Amino acid sequence: MKSITVLMTAFAISLVGCQSVGSKTISAETTSQIRTYTAAPAQVANNRIDFKKVKKQEKRPIVALVLGSGGARGYAHIGAIQILEQQGIHPDFIVGTSAGSIVGSIYASGKTANELRDIALNMKANDVREIRLDKKGFFDGKKVEDYINEQVDDVPLELLKTPMYVVATELKDGKKVVFNYGNTGQAVRASVSIPSMFIPTIIEDTEYVDGGLVSPVPVDVARDLGADIIIAVDILARPIHTETSNVWGLFNQNINIMQNRLAQEELKRADIVIQPDLREKAHIFDVKGREATMLAGEEATLEKLGEISRVYAEHQYSKGHHIPYLAAKD
Repeated sequence: MKSITVLMTAFAISLVGCQSVGSKTISAETTSQIRTYTAAPAQVANNRIDFKKVKKQEKRPIVALVLGSGGARGYAHIGAIQILEQQGIHPDFIVGTSAGSIVGSIYASGKTANELRDIALNMKANDVREIRLDKKGFFDGKKVEDYINEQVDDVPLELLKTPMYVVATELKDGKKVVFNYGNTGQAVRASVSIPSMFIPTIIEDTEYVDGGLVSPVPVDVARDLGADIIIAVDILARPIHTETSNVWGLFNQNINIMQNRLAQEELKRADIVIQPDLREKAHIFDVKGREATMLAGEEATLEKLGEISRVYAEHQYSKGHHIPYLAAKD
């Protein structure tokens, strides 16, 4: 029985991916302030920023960066951000699911791509070794919440330097829910709570689980918020590269097939889709693996620079606004 528990725990950790954790806490009063809305156009009007109004006033397109789910492959998001940042591309807002909510929220707090890289490479194994056996999961996710809040200096979602939208799933009815207000770490905790691995995150008496269940690459949320240009980073595992010779491989394949089908529909509505070539699943604590995954994100983004430049040009910035000239990778 002990060996089975150890095996299940190891498997859970492998699925968690880049969901790093820490030890800082915030008050319950702050926690209770989180508001949610489902990604429906009628509810977007209540958002902290009216991006359509910004577009009209500043006469420029609104740019959204969408970061998808994918566990340890989330390190690739950092590589993508590094290249975009080098090219002077800074999104008006960020939407993230699961691993994408982790990277996105820390980036939205004002960290640079280099700082994101340092945070990723300095993460220690003990940061995530929190086992809590419960009938609903192996981990309660509190250390994920604490770590994110530590990285963003306890700044709530509505006050992050770049507007950030965190996608999760309401467990009882399976609704897509977007967090845009309140405790940043708790919202991210909800977004990464893989069912049966993490105990569901409870916010105002409602249970939430991994956003990747309903929107693994949340393009539609960005579009509903008023984005004109959507750069989506898709880090999902490809079914064709998934090992299926054992029970865990088959379990992974079931998830991969479903998530890829969901993502394909939303990705049709993105302007640029960046898909790093991530065939091998690196261990979360393998430093070389982290670097290789970030490099894959860089390379995939470099290959899209020409396309990004064309999309920007098509939206015709008004005089005085910068149109990035981006050369595609040779």
